[in-house]
Amino acid sequence: MSSTDSPSTDALITEPAVTFSSLGLVEPLLRAIADKGYEIPSPIQAQGIPAVLTGADVMAAAQTGTGKTAGFTLPLLQRLAESALEGAKVMPNHVRALVLTPTRELAAQVQESVKDYSRHLPRVKSAVVFGGVKINPQIAFMRGGVDVLVATPGRLLDLYQQGVVKFNQLEVLILDEADRMLDMGFIRDIKRIMSLLPQQRQTLLYSATFSGEIRTLAEGMLKSPVQVDVSPRNSTAPSVTQWLHPVDKSEKTALLCHLMKKQDWQQVLVFTRTKHGANNLVKKLEKAGLSAAAIHGNKSQGARTRALADFKKGEVRALVATDIAARGLDIEQLPQVVNFELPSVAEDYVHRIGRTGRAGAKGKAISLVCADEAKQLAGIERLIKGVIKREMVDGFEPDHRVPSSNLKAQPGEKFVNKPGGNKPANGSRRPRKPGSTSQGRAKPTSSGQRRNTSGNR
Repeated sequence: MSSTDSPSTDALITEPAVTFSSLGLVEPLLRAIADKGYEIPSPIQAQGIPAVLTGADVMAAAQTGTGKTAGFTLPLLQRLAESALEGAKVMPNHVRALVLTPTRELAAQVQESVKDYSRHLPRVKSAVVFGGVKINPQIAFMRGGVDVLVATPGRLLDLYQQGVVKFNQLEVLILDEADRMLDMGFIRDIKRIMSLLPQQRQTLLYSATFSGEIRTLAEGMLKSPVQVDVSPRNSTAPSVTQWLHPVDKSEKTALLCHLMKKQDWQQVLVFTRTKHGANNLVKKLEKAGLSAAAIHGNKSQGARTRALADFKKGEVRALVATDIAARGLDIEQLPQVVNFELPSVAEDYVHRIGRTGRAGAKGKAISLVCADEAKQLAGIERLIKGVIKREMVDGFEPDHRVPSSNLKAQPGEKFVNKPGGNKPANGSRRPRKPGSTSQGRAKPTSSGQRRNTSGNR
């Protein structure tokens, strides 16, 4: 190397690596982090933890699977421990920190994180409350008061109305999956709860997505919030490869069965828009010889817990879920997600596919899209600022065309592609062989076998 090619001394100087200890966390929390095998904080943790430790209100957006839960749990526990050293002690039926979540599964997951990270801290008591289970054990547990209460809004209000939960000592309020919590389905309960809380408190909002309307509403609840946004707003993780298969609505089940068998998918999370649709799809998959279970709001908590456990153990190949029920599902190394139906709300697409490709792992997100869903597809592509690759499946070319994307390749936008795809990708139909007709095409049935094409469909 010539002297002119030699690096300068300045070029050899690098910024020190960010570690959990450099974020100002105390030794008991660092020990708990080490117990879980974590070494380097994720971007949302590196930026969010110091902000929370200052006591400021925080509004943070990050992709699903990037460590949001630890991002608020760790500094929350440290702040509670510090105030405990100053003499703060929870009174009977009182709560020092409240974490609100939209679903039971997410509430249970957050509670597990609180327990894991507080294991080396003295006298930190936590609890989780949600509907679908008996309320009496929750009433009994709350009598002694808790430092951290993780709750769904409905059950929390039930307990409050019975005089079981009191908020006079509340120091911190956290809304997890805040976009959903503040969306129309939860806004009344959230406003009711907010009216019961002390004005002097710290408020944190964490979510994978924030629409402009939700940001405006949320900022009205916070005081000069620190905004932490570690990724482009409403973006999808680069670790998730996305593509879609154009298909007629009537052939979606058959195509899903075909893909599960041909690709040998042993674990796939499938999203439907409705509870009835989830139940119906499970029946059809089971009839085709593919083990499946549904998870949605009409299922008892016991049934939801069993379905998730069976899925994680590999006893069920397809877990069929609605958007609300899937919030908080943390399935390690989930290989693929399928949108059997596109969501009505574009932001839910980001949440859905965020179930795979978590913590840096690779994942796949496949959408089965019919012509009726053109509006939803256009909304999703506008939101993520990318064109989702269209790829035909032999035998499933749609009679009703899925439109091409209207999205132009502008700066900052991307083409979301499936590597190696060479099938028609513009949503148009594949040219048929001479002499073939739409009535004469062979398509797999719901059992994955080819259909007899001697007559009309």
